[in-house]
Amino acid sequence: MNFRTILVLIVVGALAVVGYNSVYVVTELQRAVLLQFGELVESNIQPGLHFKKPFINDVVRFDARVLTLDARPERFLTLEKKAVIVDSFAKFRVDDSAKFYTSTSGDETRAESLLKQRINTGLRNEISTRSLYEVVSGERDQLMNILTEALDKVAREELGVEIVDVRVKRIDLPNEVSDSVYDRMNTERDIEAKEHRAQGQELAAGIRADADKQQQVILAEAYAEAEEIRGEGDAQAAAIYASAYNKDPEFYKFNRSMQAYAATFSDKGDIILVQPDSDFFKYLKSSTQ
Repeated sequence: MNFRTILVLIVVGALAVVGYNSVYVVTELQRAVLLQFGELVESNIQPGLHFKKPFINDVVRFDARVLTLDARPERFLTLEKKAVIVDSFAKFRVDDSAKFYTSTSGDETRAESLLKQRINTGLRNEISTRSLYEVVSGERDQLMNILTEALDKVAREELGVEIVDVRVKRIDLPNEVSDSVYDRMNTERDIEAKEHRAQGQELAAGIRADADKQQQVILAEAYAEAEEIRGEGDAQAAAIYASAYNKDPEFYKFNRSMQAYAATFSDKGDIILVQPDSDFFKYLKSSTQ
């Protein structure tokens, strides 16, 4: 191999190195910034094939996908100074590549560390203004929405990062707090149960009173109707008796006397003391004559 061939190979190799360092690719899953001697000269580079000055420009790429920050469980104090242990996580992604690079030097680990600090600060501030009941069950969703909105604003301004969501995986109570919380929850449930029972008893008393009133009304109406029917029947019976009496007064007297005898002497031991010439025995006397 002569000198000319070696020189050609060196030139070709140099051109290959220069060409390789003059071209870079940004995928759709990445964000990138262009540096010149360490100074930021271009940000938010779009996906595709791009050119740069070899050995002068440098490209720093970041992951553009939604990333998960799994924070370590932390201990916070509620409004009534009771401790809770909160295990949370956050979803974030790079929004402003220039700001992200200048604030973290493009180090995702440093970005996660800064986000953890801000999440813990946000949780501490929000939990400290709420009672234990509100943190555990009553206002957890509201707390997370407020925290996500506030943290997103801070993260965009300071880190160039968009906070997609912040969620609590688990809230644990220290042993010294859990017993008092359970006792309070039991007490609240007992009070609620008593309120429901009292409302049910009040409703039942109203239903019974209304039923008793309707019963009395129905009985009174039925009694009035019965008395009216009974009066009509008695009037009809009296009219029939009067009509029959007028048709044959003597037979009517005889029939009534027979009914009186049957009622008076219904038992063999019955005794009656009257004058022999009493009208009570008028028809008996007539029967012996």
